[in-house]
Amino acid sequence: MFKQSLAIFLLAAAMASPSQASTVNIDADGSWNAFDVDDLIATSGGLEWIDLNGDALTFSFTLTQAAVLDVVDAGFGGDRFSIAITGPNNFSLQSLTSTSNNTFPDSLGLDFDQAFLSPDYSRLSVTLAAGTYSITGALFESALDDSGFAINATVGALRLTSVPLPAAAWLYLTGAFVVRTFSRRKA
Repeated sequence: MFKQSLAIFLLAAAMASPSQASTVNIDADGSWNAFDVDDLIATSGGLEWIDLNGDALTFSFTLTQAAVLDVVDAGFGGDRFSIAITGPNNFSLQSLTSTSNNTFPDSLGLDFDQAFLSPDYSRLSVTLAAGTYSITGALFESALDDSGFAINATVGALRLTSVPLPAAAWLYLTGAFVVRTFSRRKA
């Protein structure tokens, strides 16, 4: 828990640093939107998500209906990301991608679809309701080289995929059922 809290603090500090910042608007079209992490290239010298110029990167999007947000590590397996999502009605989510296996020196490069399907690469999936969101991230845990040292450089990506309305209705109904069930148990 301390390590996760520290990662979120470091992410917030990195995003508040005086380095340059880029905002990329994305669509819920299912396409991958890549980002990099590299403490040698980042203008802040940190481990936050960056663009090719080394500037801190924020992804922004507006959903008109529910969508699934997927985040995946690529490059070498073994990396994990700390992610911060803000949205409508004071929505805030801080989370980590899943644990994964170190694959150095083997890499999938930029094959985000294959990385998302592989247990060797960390990932996170979150269903979001309609609204305007922003997401930032940082490297929480790095893949290790042959000497056991953290590489502290990777590539990752995120995508938004719209949930078809019948499926979205099913998700909302399931959520309402769960809330109602737990509310009755507490009463």
